[in-house]
Amino acid sequence: MNIQVLQGLLLPFLGTSLGAAFVFFMRQDMSTQTKRMMTGFASGIMVSASFFSLLEPALEQAKTVGPVVCGFLLGMGFLLFLDVVIPHTHMDDQEEGPANHLQKSTKLLFAVTLHNLPEGMAVGIVYAGWLAHPNAVSGAFALALGIAIQNIPEGAIVSMPLHAAGMSKPKTFLAGVGSGAVEPIGALLTIWLSHWILPWMPVLLAFAAGAMMYVVVEELIPEMSEGEHSNWGTICFALGFVLMLILE
Repeated sequence: MNIQVLQGLLLPFLGTSLGAAFVFFMRQDMSTQTKRMMTGFASGIMVSASFFSLLEPALEQAKTVGPVVCGFLLGMGFLLFLDVVIPHTHMDDQEEGPANHLQKSTKLLFAVTLHNLPEGMAVGIVYAGWLAHPNAVSGAFALALGIAIQNIPEGAIVSMPLHAAGMSKPKTFLAGVGSGAVEPIGALLTIWLSHWILPWMPVLLAFAAGAMMYVVVEELIPEMSEGEHSNWGTICFALGFVLMLILE
């Protein structure tokens, strides 16, 4: 495999692993303000990436807007389906999915895995297009780097509640690393299927954008805004958005 592609696929995974490693250096859970700032920053990067790395090239490649609209709605619907059928717990301890007897730490892990899935899909789809037509889909590395950067605070936000839920620090770190593994695995699977999916590239780019936007609107922004009003989450959202714009 092209070394540039391998580096791009591993970057988001490394970001999650680095964020999960924060558990070794923090004695207690992060403050609400810090969580808001990190969540806002991650949200800004994901929204910017959805527009400039996914939807914009999808619109450029599609002859009409129809495939892009369908792909976006399918991506939102796919994450909605997973959100309903997979039991998981949000950072505010709100549980979703079918009734179950799973441990809180397991459901927290499922939640972050749901976050990482659309990101892995997005990187895989963009790199599949880049391999087939190097000039057709731009910003593949920028997308991978942007997701890796936003995965650092996301990994840290997840690792601390897992530790607070009873996991030891080494197990928490390994769980965070494992949750991030879905990204390169999903990206590799996408590239392996690229021969069949390339004709549908505009739809798939929009699909990945819809899946990422679902995570932002359904989970990250509510977590950023809950409780006492704070402007810091919004400021960090803007910083994340601008950073991804610069990377593009």
